[in-house]
Amino acid sequence: MGETKEVKIMVADPSPLGLFGLAMVTLVASSQKLGLTTGLSLVIPWAIFLGGLVQIIASLFDFKHNNIFGATAFGAFGFFWLAIAMTWMTSMGVFGEVLQEASDNNQLAIAFIGYLIFSLYMTIGAMETTKLLFWIFVAIDFLFIGLVFSTFHIAYNFTKILGGVAELVIAILSFYGSAAGVLNKHFGKVVLPVGKPFGIFKK
Repeated sequence: MGETKEVKIMVADPSPLGLFGLAMVTLVASSQKLGLTTGLSLVIPWAIFLGGLVQIIASLFDFKHNNIFGATAFGAFGFFWLAIAMTWMTSMGVFGEVLQEASDNNQLAIAFIGYLIFSLYMTIGAMETTKLLFWIFVAIDFLFIGLVFSTFHIAYNFTKILGGVAELVIAILSFYGSAAGVLNKHFGKVVLPVGKPFGIFKK
């Protein structure tokens, strides 16, 4: 009888790349929400390539790692940024006046509610990854709270700023997480600590 051989393909941890993509797109997008920059035209490329494609690539490699949490997080947020980029282009008339005039921002707010729900249960899951990732998800929760209320024009000025500040916090923490993932692996020791899991659900 012939022998069965199992081939295992090793791939590097894609999390530092995915976190870098998240850091870049939230840094650029937060500048617009906080009034440091204006317009969305030059936010769109970062949303497509860094927010969308980079995180989707990270998601696919996390699936190879059998990391369902990381794969789902990066994949869901990667497609979120692609959808946001297309939404912005629709509202700017890139796809024609008919789609531009037929757009209803309340539908976007409903989508933000869906992502808030997703982010909340992923925050619970993040408690058993690292403390850094947990706090990134807490900031993401506040971002979507700000997006939901500001898109519905509820306390618009405050909730827009809330979203912008949360987005900036996401960027800072994600840069740190990306750096930790690269440097800790590269040097073979903890250069930048990310915090152990809380140990509430897993011992």
